[in-house]
Amino acid sequence: MAIFKPFRGYRPPGSIVKDLASRPYDVLNSEEARIEAKDNPYSFLRVVKPEIELPEGIDLYSQQVYDKARENFSKFIEKGYLVRDEKPKYYVYAQAWGDKIQYGIVGCAGVEDYMSGTIKKHELTRPDKEEDRMKHVRITNANAEPVFFTYNKQEAIDEIVEGVTGAEPVYDFVADDGFGHKFWVIDDDDLIDELEGLFTGVECFYVADGHHRTAAAALVGREKRENNPSHSGSEPYNFFMAVVFPDDQLTIIDYNRVVKDLNGLDKASFLEKLEKDFRVEKKGREACRPESLHTFSMYLDGEWYSLKAGDHTYDDNDPIGVLDVTILSRCVLEPVLGIKNLRTDKRIDFVGGIRGLQELEKRVDSGEMEVAFALYPVTMMQLMDIADTGNIMPPKTTWFEPKLRSGLVVNVLD
Repeated sequence: MAIFKPFRGYRPPGSIVKDLASRPYDVLNSEEARIEAKDNPYSFLRVVKPEIELPEGIDLYSQQVYDKARENFSKFIEKGYLVRDEKPKYYVYAQAWGDKIQYGIVGCAGVEDYMSGTIKKHELTRPDKEEDRMKHVRITNANAEPVFFTYNKQEAIDEIVEGVTGAEPVYDFVADDGFGHKFWVIDDDDLIDELEGLFTGVECFYVADGHHRTAAAALVGREKRENNPSHSGSEPYNFFMAVVFPDDQLTIIDYNRVVKDLNGLDKASFLEKLEKDFRVEKKGREACRPESLHTFSMYLDGEWYSLKAGDHTYDDNDPIGVLDVTILSRCVLEPVLGIKNLRTDKRIDFVGGIRGLQELEKRVDSGEMEVAFALYPVTMMQLMDIADTGNIMPPKTTWFEPKLRSGLVVNVLD
């Protein structure tokens, strides 16, 4: 059973929360972060992307960058930009866009749950990215950004969240990207105890987004345990900050592919090869989106095509074999376009569905890329099936939106 505990969070005053809360460290590069934080002394990017206060071109993994993160985090506390709650609490974090809203609970998951597999993952992590986030946690002694988990919905937990969110939120703002964010503090001791008990009935958590942050937080916790001869298991480093959402509230959006060339083929030969595994239908110049699983949209030479995968290309009983990203790799990217490794091949790039089909058209029409593929989104059930069976998704399969804002609450490991 999962552990999910309240904690004493550091939070910003409501008067500066919109200016302080930032996008997470990994969704924008250093130059974009410099622009976004310019003339905003409160921006939490100064903690999670501290290179923006150092000379351009600095090695992002240099000790100077991590030291700047610690310095800026300390300044945020000294200046009152972040103030610690007087006792352990849970928090409810709601994100809204259009007519959709999702409610997550912020608390601390268990390091041991990650090590034992009670926290389930569906992606591989890269050691260099793990070490980068581990250094950030070690040097700031904090989980500066939450990780994003999901779990099988529990009606009793939903009822508590519904009651909490019936009151006025302590934070309520719309960020510059159009996503709305609301935040409530749960400080009633009886309610906190009830929630903690209910979470012991949750069988497991699934990492939805933030695999590297999750691994880094857990590994630093394990380090601290191994370096403490008086370790008892109750120390704060045994837990790390997460936002957990019930699975029925989350939607995965598409994660699409663009390829630089046709691997030496002309257009006619390329289309002919596709007909071996797909029913290919030209759709014209108006953008078209895949309408169902095992159907793809392709943009080539100014025109859109629909590709319907043949029954022989997938296995509905195989959690990996049923995925459209697997079909595309096995039937197009590897045998036709010669792309064997999605992680290392420089001829392929990935475009989050949040950017829309027009971004695919733009990348191809500019001449930067030759062909684009739009995929039908992975479902939450597919993600959970893969994690439950111990499988790993191919790279760049899921995209969750909106991203969690950083700086709304921070967990310090002392």
